[in-house]
Amino acid sequence: MNALHISGDDLTLEAVREVASQGRPVILSADARAMVDRSRGVVTEIVASNTLAYAITTGVGKLSDVRIGGEQIRELQVNLVRSHAVGVGEPLSRAETRAMMLLRANSLAKGYSGVRAIVIDTLCELLNRGVTPFVPSQGSVGASGDLAPLAHLALTLIGEGECLNSAGARIPSNEALQSAQIKPLALEAKESISLINGTQGMLAVGTLALLAAETLVDSADVLGGLSCDALQGTDAAFDERIHHARPHNGQIKTAANLRKMLKGSEIRESHRACGRVQDAYSLRCIPQVHGAVRDTLGHCRGIFEIEANSAVDNPLVFLKGNENSGGDVISGGNFHGEPLAFALDFIAIALSALAGISERRIERLVNPALSEGLPPFLAQGAGLNSGFMMAQVTAAALVSENKVLAHPASVDSITTSGNKEDFVSMGMTAANKVKRIVENTRNVLAIEAMAVAQAIDFLAPLKTSKRGQAAHAAVRSVCPTVDKDRVMYKDFARIAQLMASGKIADVLG
Repeated sequence: MNALHISGDDLTLEAVREVASQGRPVILSADARAMVDRSRGVVTEIVASNTLAYAITTGVGKLSDVRIGGEQIRELQVNLVRSHAVGVGEPLSRAETRAMMLLRANSLAKGYSGVRAIVIDTLCELLNRGVTPFVPSQGSVGASGDLAPLAHLALTLIGEGECLNSAGARIPSNEALQSAQIKPLALEAKESISLINGTQGMLAVGTLALLAAETLVDSADVLGGLSCDALQGTDAAFDERIHHARPHNGQIKTAANLRKMLKGSEIRESHRACGRVQDAYSLRCIPQVHGAVRDTLGHCRGIFEIEANSAVDNPLVFLKGNENSGGDVISGGNFHGEPLAFALDFIAIALSALAGISERRIERLVNPALSEGLPPFLAQGAGLNSGFMMAQVTAAALVSENKVLAHPASVDSITTSGNKEDFVSMGMTAANKVKRIVENTRNVLAIEAMAVAQAIDFLAPLKTSKRGQAAHAAVRSVCPTVDKDRVMYKDFARIAQLMASGKIADVLG
């Protein structure tokens, strides 16, 4: 892929994924470099004149009233990174850490942080040469930003801490840098606070979760349409006129997808003259539920896109009109994670609903009282074989776990830093939760995919629609028909991987 030129202004979420997961190279754009250099000049002047400025010539947080000068400024940079690298728990994934590095570099590239260009260049080199810091996932309250996760990233920049090698093992950062031929940084005034004072931990985890969730909602439309067909439901509820009478964009989109999924189905035609007037909500209200999920994800995407191209630091450097007129350094609170925390909690709630309605469709597929002539639990020789009885139980367990995880993290706050940081966002907690909800929801949908493929098999020789057949074939490419009881957990994992790749969503064309 062509190199991504970062400027702080036009980074897309798709580009984040390309760098994080596909190794797209990154460089600082020439125009951004000029702004970064001008901003750095303001900081250099403050240090030279020993002017009082937060986090440049003072300590940080509760210690902001402590004056720092001379050689202590360089010592402060190292001390801040070391003292803030206090994370615990499982590390962020390689992709999440790479996304965090890119997002921090892009924020610094806006030219409001006053760092030297070499700081951004070194972050880019870590990405380009495959050096991945070890970053524990816990320890951030989401203000002043994700201090602990970002401090672990900054440790690697100065040649301390640990990195993950290609096998996922932890090795000393200095060894990783030496192997990649990257020189550790000696941080100058303000650079440590600018590296650690941001929301890029929660944003990195949240961005990758959001992109995965967008694939899941498309996949859910495919599976919802296929389940409606397998349960001999009606497509009347997907009539375009109904949804234009209540024109939520997501609802309209999902209804159109369902019409695509049922168009030309022999199964649908076989019961068109039946006496059933309407279906249960888990079929009839798919547009309203899936559509609301779509709209939620769209809302949160907008927030993430703004944050990805924002100056998230404190203090910020604002340049004056011409190149020689200096600038102002102003303290504020752009590090606060509340906008992201709300969005992350909203994604968690939406995906919990997506998994919940999927589990209700699974129940209808396996329950002989609800499944319109399908064998009990979709089992060949039910009784001797239990079929999908326990698969539905697993889906129910995941859905109920999501309900616990979907409790908003952002309604909580806890005072830190000697009561200076007295209202925080808990955004990183929200991000860590939503990652688990994405995984749970994908597994619920994988169970629905396996169950509905089995149901379609039982309805032969009648065929579902062309798109339905394509979805069925995709599932069957990794999971054969269950002709007698067998261990299923590997089937679920393969289908979940297939879904994550987008191959089920791609059926929509």
